[in-house]
Amino acid sequence: MAPLTTNVDLGVGHHRLALFWGLAILGLLAPWAIAGIDWSALPFAAQPRQRCTVASIHDGDTLRAECNGERLQIRLYCIDAPEMAQAPWGRESRDHLRAITPNHIEIQVRDTDRYGRTVAEIMTPEGVSLNQRMVLDGQAAVYPRYCTDPAYTRLGEEARTHGIGIWSRPGDQQRPWDYRRRSG
Repeated sequence: MAPLTTNVDLGVGHHRLALFWGLAILGLLAPWAIAGIDWSALPFAAQPRQRCTVASIHDGDTLRAECNGERLQIRLYCIDAPEMAQAPWGRESRDHLRAITPNHIEIQVRDTDRYGRTVAEIMTPEGVSLNQRMVLDGQAAVYPRYCTDPAYTRLGEEARTHGIGIWSRPGDQQRPWDYRRRSG
């Protein structure tokens, strides 16, 4: 007499068959499903870096550069530097950015702002982020309205704790967004 097959044995085979067909269907449909997704719009999608030549530096968070034959006005991502009218902070911030920026940079585009400027992370050829350096050197504040990156927050706290640059004297002059609100 032949041994009887148990329900447990049948269940395992049934699950394997269902798993096989599920994966087969997923394999057939996945290419069409993901083809319509705009991956560049997703927050984790890194844009490739572009090599640029710096043309001018307007203030502590804005510069002009030529990238691939195109002239761009670039707003530094995640930071807000003092306005030029915020004496002495505005000029100090601009002069500091001029001092630390090499002629050739790499940018990683993050967005376009409401004024049509390219919002980007600016990197030296050695890989140093000028955006983060401006915060660490106390020459710009982290702009909480547009920045949720914890690395910037840590750097800003370090500069503030040590009283560096714009954090060397108390008062609202350290927050460019407060200054604009009061003077605008």
